[in-house]
Amino acid sequence: MASTKEYLDYVLCQINGIDITYKKMMGEYLMYASGVLFGGIYDNRLLLKPMDKAKEILQNVEYSIPYDGAKPMILCDFIDDSDRLSKVIKKLTE
Repeated sequence: MASTKEYLDYVLCQINGIDITYKKMMGEYLMYASGVLFGGIYDNRLLLKPMDKAKEILQNVEYSIPYDGAKPMILCDFIDDSDRLSKVIKKLTE
């Protein structure tokens, strides 16, 4: 199932003070901050790359597979918390 533009727009509205760019790829969206790929939207879920920084910042994370054959990524289950989401993305892309 492809992600919707409405979900992408919602996630972008939740991220404050960071210039986010994205690329649409096969119905999904790759997301970048300061030119750094930090995650993407897959099946209307924001998934973060499992970088060492992400593992340090986030505790007790849930992993999810973005698509068949892909490596697991961190499921971002705090999209409604704009401040936390923005801080995490900022730290991931420093």
